[in-house]
Amino acid sequence: MRTSKIIRDQRSVLKTDTFEKRRFQGVFEMSEGLQRIRDASDLPTIEPLLQDIWASFYKMKPMIVRSRLDRDLDINRTIMKQVMRHEQFERFRMYTKLNILTAAIFTEIMGEKLNQWLAEELAANREGGLQGVSVKNGQAEVSDETESEIEEIEDGFEEEPIVFNEKLELAIELNPQRFANRIGEAMDEALHTKESLVSLMGGSGVGKGDAELKKVPLREKLMIAEKIATDLQMKNIAEWAGHFTRIAQKKSHTTYIDAAERRGVVQGKDVERLLPAELGMYKHPVAKKAFLRKFAEGETMQYDQKKRDDTGRGPIVFCFDQSGSMSELDTQAKGFVIALLSIAKKQNRDLCVLLFSTEVQRFTFKKGRMTARQLIHMAETYLGGGTDYSLALEHALAVLAESEFSRADILFVTDGENDVSEDFLQRFIDKKSEKNVQVLSLLMGTKLTAVEGFSDRVMQVTDFDEAGSYSLFEI
Repeated sequence: MRTSKIIRDQRSVLKTDTFEKRRFQGVFEMSEGLQRIRDASDLPTIEPLLQDIWASFYKMKPMIVRSRLDRDLDINRTIMKQVMRHEQFERFRMYTKLNILTAAIFTEIMGEKLNQWLAEELAANREGGLQGVSVKNGQAEVSDETESEIEEIEDGFEEEPIVFNEKLELAIELNPQRFANRIGEAMDEALHTKESLVSLMGGSGVGKGDAELKKVPLREKLMIAEKIATDLQMKNIAEWAGHFTRIAQKKSHTTYIDAAERRGVVQGKDVERLLPAELGMYKHPVAKKAFLRKFAEGETMQYDQKKRDDTGRGPIVFCFDQSGSMSELDTQAKGFVIALLSIAKKQNRDLCVLLFSTEVQRFTFKKGRMTARQLIHMAETYLGGGTDYSLALEHALAVLAESEFSRADILFVTDGENDVSEDFLQRFIDKKSEKNVQVLSLLMGTKLTAVEGFSDRVMQVTDFDEAGSYSLFEI
C-alpha cells in the first residue's frame, strides 16, 4: 500500500504545463481523499489520470495531446475523451474553471466512481461475464467481431499493464453509456458537495457564501468536502444548516444609534443635519416654499449619523441535551448550531456549545469562527445516555466565569426529562441574577416544571424547524 503524498508519475494526456502540475501536486498533498483513491486503485496509471481529470476542469482550454504517447496511457486517453465529450462537461466547467477547490472536489468524486467501476468490471470478469455487454430481453447481445475480444477479457485481468488497460478500454467501448452515467453522477455529486460546503463553512449572510468560503484555508475546505462526499450524516447536517441559516439571517436584525461622524445622506427634518444645499433653498425667495413643504413632510436631505449598535450583543452559551431521548433531533440540532454560528460570525460574537447528557463536551468558537476539525468533531459527537441538568448548568456557570463570556446569555435545549434540586436551583438563580444573565429555553416535550425553574422564557416545540425555535436567532 502506497502512503506517499508525492505524485511520481506526472505524465499527461492533456496539454498541461509545469505550473498546473505543481498546483495539482499541492492539492494532492492536502487531500487525504485523493491519496486514498490513488492507494486503493487497481489502475496502474491512476496518478496521471487524477491529474488530468483535475486539469480538464481547472484549465481554461483543456486539450488532449494528439501525438503518440506511452501505450500504457491509452486507457487514460480513452477515459479523458469520455469525460470531455460528456454532455454536461462544458456546463459543469462554468463552476470549475480556474477554481482549484471545485475541480479538486470533482476529481475526488470521479476517482471514487472510477474505482467502483473498475471493481465491478473485475468482479464481473471473475464470474465469467462482462459488465459492458448489452442485454435485451434477458439475452446478452455480442457481435461476431467482439466475441473473441470478450473471451480475452474473460481470461482475466491479471495481465501486464498494457494488456490490462486494453481490456478496460474495451469494457468502456462496449457500454459507453454506463461509463458516461458514472461521469454524470460525479458531476451532480460534486455540485451538491460544493453547495453543502458553502452551507457548513461559508454563509454569514444570504448570497455571501462563496465570498466567505474564500476566506477558509484550502486544506480545511478539502477536508470538509471529503467528509460531505463520504458521510451521509454530514450531508444531512449541511442541508439543515443551509435551511436554518437562511431563516437566521431574516430573524437576526441590526439596530442603530446616533454617531458623531457623518456616514451618508438620508431624508428627514433634523435642522442640525440639513445639507448646505437644502439650507440654500431656505434662503432663496423662490425655493423657500418648496423647502418648507419638503421639511414639513420629512423629505429634506440631511446627513446620516447612525451607526450599528453592537451593545447588548454579547457571547452565547448554547446547551444542548444529547441524552438518548434526543437522538432523533441531533442532526437538526447541529445544523441549527451552524446557523447560530453564522449570526455570531456576522456580529463578531463568541459562541460556546455545551453538549450534555450525564457528561459534557465543550466546543468554543471565537467570534463565530469554526475550523474544519471542530466541525467534524462536533458532527461525529453524540453522548447518549441519561440527562443531568445540574451538570450542564454547572458547566454553563463555569463558562460565564471566564472573562470573554462574562456577558453571555444561555440558550438551553432539552426534552424536559430531568429535575434539579432546590439547593442547586437557588444557587444558579443567584448567580444568574448577579451576572445579569438571561436563560432562553427550548423545550422539545411537555414537562415544564424543571426548565421553568431556571429559565427566563420557555418555548415548547416538537423540533427545531418551528417558528418557536427561530426566536433563538433573535437573541
